Amino acid sequence: MNLMSGNTISASQRDILGMPVCDLRWEDAFAFAEEVATMPFGQTVIAFLNANNANLMMRDPQYRAVLERQVVFPDGHGMDIASRLFHGRQFPANLNGTDFVPALLTYISRPMRVAMIGTREDTLQRATENFRRHAPWHTFFPIADGFFDRAQSDEVMKRVREVNADILLVAMGSPQQEKWIDRHVGPGHARLVLSVGALFDFVAGDMPRAPEGVRRLRLEWLHRLVHEPKRLWRRYIFGNPLFLWHILRYRMSGMADGRTAVRERKQAGAGAP
Repeated sequence: MNLMSGNTISASQRDILGMPVCDLRWEDAFAFAEEVATMPFGQTVIAFLNANNANLMMRDPQYRAVLERQVVFPDGHGMDIASRLFHGRQFPANLNGTDFVPALLTYISRPMRVAMIGTREDTLQRATENFRRHAPWHTFFPIADGFFDRAQSDEVMKRVREVNADILLVAMGSPQQEKWIDRHVGPGHARLVLSVGALFDFVAGDMPRAPEGVRRLRLEWLHRLVHEPKRLWRRYIFGNPLFLWHILRYRMSGMADGRTAVRERKQAGAGAP
């Protein structure tokens, strides 16, 4: 399967537990996101798949269906483990939202109008101010915190449309953010939409980032577990072994090889008999 934006960016996608996940390098991911954000029409939604989200996807068919309608980037060491097992090599880049989005805002030199939805009200305001200092050539709009009445979703999206956003960042946590985007965000709201999890908490300074060396090893999850054991112990202590079980079971079933072979035949033959 190929992902294309206009005629310039073409990225292969790797099967991870039945989900196509992009294997772009950093520079190609930036170029792709910038191109779709600056197009005069259309809309692209980017989600990030990590081990925890993959576990959710395996037991929630609705969430899986939503992700299949979005562009999925790999997030974290778990995706590399799965990629090595299924495809013999790790992903070329760890395109997690916490690093990717701030770097993308730096990369895009053309002034963008960026709408923000999610987290607590005070955190959203601090994140907005820090984003304005980080990339002052863009304009940032804190639209709503993440605790608004979901019955008011259309009103929230009306405000996004009114600010004429180019980029929309939604931080509600998975799978709520991806499902909410799929249901309520449509053409005219923004050309590029990203589900960003805890990004605003990091940008606001509410959560400390792991040291650079830990991030290079793709082990920020361990840093977060040490700092937030009560909230995250179940996700990592139970979740990581569960993810390994899912990928081993998927590999032993032969499904990864079968889907990869089908995809390669489609790419090579384009439907030829």
